[in-house]
Amino acid sequence: MKDIILSGCQGKMGHVLERCIAERQDCRVAAGFDLKPGERAFPVFTDPAACTVHADAVIDFSNPAALDGLLSWAVSTKTPIVIATTGYSEEQTARIRAAAEQIPVFFSFNMSMGVNLLAELARKAAAFLGDQFDIEIVEKHHNRKVDAPSGTALMLADAINETLDNRDHYVYDRHSVRRPREKSEIGIHSVRGGTIVGEHEIIFAGHDEVITLSHSAQSREIFAVGAVNAAVFLSEATRPGLYTMSDLLK
Repeated sequence: MKDIILSGCQGKMGHVLERCIAERQDCRVAAGFDLKPGERAFPVFTDPAACTVHADAVIDFSNPAALDGLLSWAVSTKTPIVIATTGYSEEQTARIRAAAEQIPVFFSFNMSMGVNLLAELARKAAAFLGDQFDIEIVEKHHNRKVDAPSGTALMLADAINETLDNRDHYVYDRHSVRRPREKSEIGIHSVRGGTIVGEHEIIFAGHDEVITLSHSAQSREIFAVGAVNAAVFLSEATRPGLYTMSDLLK
């Protein structure tokens, strides 16, 4: 039985994670981290440094502002950490990579197995079509999401661009660009509205034909299931390192 700490336990994803873990036999919630205190079936700490509970792994679905304190605690206690929060700056991503030199860190912009399969399909499509087709990515999320474009859209763009030897650049705001589209562009567009959980569409537009790859999330549970699977997997990691969904799927 693996003991897991939920960072951001009072948020929507924290509650989804708790329900998901309650249905499993291989893990349980040992404690939670959240700036907002509250009564739960487990102790909640507003500061990770005050935590006195041992855990085999921690899952973070909180806020980029919580990263420094969370990483400091994880490194000092040698606790493997699954980072599922998005919206990090380049400096914060560098700190995540630095922490992975000391502890096991699972870092993915999207915990859905379907989205990670989408990334693999996008790589194959780009390898076959990239020279002759324009590539655009459209992502849609609920009206409470604060970062744009989504981390998943950037993950998909990076997967495609790596296949193309990183020759393309990203364009986010076409209304300010008064010129024809360049071949070396990957357009990334964001839509925010309602309660959309998450939709991602990759458009390969060629001469007289269009190929579209897409994924639609119907609930937050798919991200919770992936994160818990990652935490159980990471709890058995024997050495520090930066782990991804590809490692889990293997």
